[in-house]
Amino acid sequence: MDERTSCEQGDWVQVERVVLEPADRAAGLPEDTAAQPLRMWVKGFARSTARIGETVEVETMTGRVVSGTLVDVLPGYAHTFGRPPAELAAVGRDLRRRLAAYRAKGGG
Repeated sequence: MDERTSCEQGDWVQVERVVLEPADRAAGLPEDTAAQPLRMWVKGFARSTARIGETVEVETMTGRVVSGTLVDVLPGYAHTFGRPPAELAAVGRDLRRRLAAYRAKGGG
C-alpha cells in the first residue's frame, strides 16, 4: 500500500481543523465531550505542497477553500452505516417499479 507522507499541489488530500476549543464549546455537553476540541475533517485538492502535520489549503469539490493540518494523502472512504434493514433493501427497486407503472398509465 502506498503510504505517502507529503502531497504535491493538486493531490487529493484530507486536512483536519479545530472548529472550537474546549473553552468555546456549548454548555451542557457531557464532561468528556466538553473537554475535547470540536474538530472537522475536509477532503479536497491541495493548493500547495505539504508534509503530513503541516498546514495546507485545500479546494473542495464545491470550490470552497479550507486551511487545515494535512492528515492524509489520497484518502479513501472507510465509513459504514452497518447492514441495511431488510425492509429497506428493496426500496429502490420497488419505487422504480411503481414509477414505471404510474408512467405507463399516463402519469407524469
